[in-house]
Amino acid sequence: MNLRKLSIITGLSYFIIFFAAIFANFFAIEALMKNPLETIQQNHLLVRFGILAFLVTVVFDVVVAWALYLLYKSNYLSSLSTLFRMMHAAIMGVAIFALPLTFKVSTSNDILNHVHTFNTIWLIGLFFFGIHLILLGRIINTPKFITLFVILAGVMYMIDTCAHFLLPDYDAYSSIFLALVAIPSIIGEMSLAIWLLLKGFKNNA
Repeated sequence: MNLRKLSIITGLSYFIIFFAAIFANFFAIEALMKNPLETIQQNHLLVRFGILAFLVTVVFDVVVAWALYLLYKSNYLSSLSTLFRMMHAAIMGVAIFALPLTFKVSTSNDILNHVHTFNTIWLIGLFFFGIHLILLGRIINTPKFITLFVILAGVMYMIDTCAHFLLPDYDAYSSIFLALVAIPSIIGEMSLAIWLLLKGFKNNA
């Protein structure tokens, strides 16, 4: 497969991950966190589609890992970067197991415990994802604007995971950490996706 097609596949996969994750996180998970029992009993399809959306992110995470490896396999860090992204995908797959269990319990606390389990396992995966992004920034190297934000996002993912486990009052700072992770991640990864798409379609012209 040529580099043009790989660039397009990677860019499109990033966008699929982005929109699937937004739906799963900010609709399904948020609904469960706010009204756990009501959501399970009266809006269970939202949760079921949220689970499917998370599965989609895992599938395309693997696609992105594969495509990025082929795009930059000449770089000595490419294999290591791919392995860390695959670790994240595998851990995310394990985390999703907790969500269908919300349908098996009948109290809000039990539902929230399963959601908490999902979030905790996913946090561990995001630590390794952060390492992947740092390595990816080193691999791509240019454009500098994109690599800067990709590396910064990776660092913030790792810091946020550590903060969750080290700070007993993390919730008091959660909105700050969310912004510190989300801003460089959205700018860096979406810029990378757009750049790869433009690169692929430009080479096709």
